[in-house]
Amino acid sequence: MTRIAFLGLGHMGLPMAKNLLAAGHEVIGFDVVSAAVDAAAAAGLPVAQFGVDAVAGAEVVITMFPAGKHVIAAYENELLGAADPGTLFIESSTIAVDEARVAHALAIEAGHRNIDAPVSGGVVGAENGTLAFMVGGSDEDFAAALPLLEAMGKRIVHCGGPGLGQAAKVCNNMILGISQIAVAEAFVLGERLGLEHQALFDVVSQASGQCWSITTNCPVPGPVPTSPANRDYQPGFAGALMAKDLGLALQAIEGTGTDAQMGRLAQQIYATFAAGPGAARDFSGIITDIRDAS
Repeated sequence: MTRIAFLGLGHMGLPMAKNLLAAGHEVIGFDVVSAAVDAAAAAGLPVAQFGVDAVAGAEVVITMFPAGKHVIAAYENELLGAADPGTLFIESSTIAVDEARVAHALAIEAGHRNIDAPVSGGVVGAENGTLAFMVGGSDEDFAAALPLLEAMGKRIVHCGGPGLGQAAKVCNNMILGISQIAVAEAFVLGERLGLEHQALFDVVSQASGQCWSITTNCPVPGPVPTSPANRDYQPGFAGALMAKDLGLALQAIEGTGTDAQMGRLAQQIYATFAAGPGAARDFSGIITDIRDAS
């Protein structure tokens, strides 16, 4: 049994923390949002009044925050100082590669260990314990974290040194954003050509256009009953989060001088989508914007 402080009990964090608790670990949660604290308490997860109280005495600290600035501020202001020497910090938020490396350096300087371990799989993956973890950090720290990651996920990949878990995540989500737009455009084109949704799905899902954006996150109701399209695009993975992740991709594109024209365009499309009602809808709801503009 490992004593774990889990900070950030939102739609992803709470089910992840619950899976750790179910695996027999001692988990103390914390969140600044009162509704998240109430949900955690209702789920039977012990919650500390302050972040420093959760961290004190913990062997592992897992953070799941909205953005890199929150991670770095929390590390600098209280968390690192409150933790026992040698505590393993697992940073599972999706943040910029450079921010992950800053957080790593801060943890090491304070006498702790750190890996970046962003996730893929959405709320359903968090609830079912089937998340994919992309991990950046040393071999030793990856090995120490692996049993805990396996309690929350199904596929765990060690991508290399500090920051490279975030690098893999930003590349993955750039592909995801581009492919979701492509699938949505294809369905709207099919509609205008007279194709039934099911017929197009039956072809593409078994042909060279096959991808997660059609087989799991199909943007039209019917062919995939579990897709958000069947729930009026309730997320899932919200448009605001896709816009955020593609913003991180754009930051990496510009920082490396990569000629990623589709990545840039996807970022622009989702930034517009998330500026309106799309922010709170599943990102597959981009099909409604494409249909309305056609």
